[in-house]
Amino acid sequence: MYHKRGLFKVKHGPKERKEPKEPAEPKQKKNTIVKKIRGEKNGGTRVVQLKKARNYYPTEDKPKLKKTSKMKPSCLTPKTLRKRITPGTVLILLTGVHRGKRVVFLKQLQTGLLLVTGPYTVNGCAMRRVNQVYVIATSTKIDISNVKLPEHLNDRYFRKPRHRRPRKDDGDIFESKPEEPAVGEQRKKDQLEVDKQVLAAIKAHPEKKLMLHYLASTFSLRNHMYPHKLKF
Repeated sequence: MYHKRGLFKVKHGPKERKEPKEPAEPKQKKNTIVKKIRGEKNGGTRVVQLKKARNYYPTEDKPKLKKTSKMKPSCLTPKTLRKRITPGTVLILLTGVHRGKRVVFLKQLQTGLLLVTGPYTVNGCAMRRVNQVYVIATSTKIDISNVKLPEHLNDRYFRKPRHRRPRKDDGDIFESKPEEPAVGEQRKKDQLEVDKQVLAAIKAHPEKKLMLHYLASTFSLRNHMYPHKLKF
């Protein structure tokens, strides 16, 4: 038979029981304070509230909004991309100056916007940001795995500079609107570099002539063409 030995009791000894401490009384915050006042007829002291009351109150009670995920800034919320949209997918633009044109999707930016290009030499659509709500994803795809985009192509790169509007008193009545800034040399250089790689990927496609004609043409609906019945 095996018997347990009680050496641990000899070495360490029995544990001393600690008496439970009485819970301390919660400290109450003072809402008022007593101040001394000069003058015999003033009573000598006066009770003053630490938290002053508001001077104005709203006439109607407004409901307080509960903090939800929808109230977070857009920079903190994760941007989900549609499963059908992958790098190299041909998209159809639905809004803006280039609506109806077919463009190539390059990547998704940090704000959730899509970076697309025409290419510019094919259909005149330069690199731009597009919201994925305003595009139609087609089943046509181009292999752009060898395309290397510059690292500085981010949201700040495409942001337009804001012009400070003068006050009504300062500005002239007949003052003309500020001219739009011209396209910089760096942007032209980046456009040529990206288009060169995308065109090389298009030419590597087995049906390169059909693909170039497809990107150059615009999408439009004719009679008896229903979008919900079309297969893109």
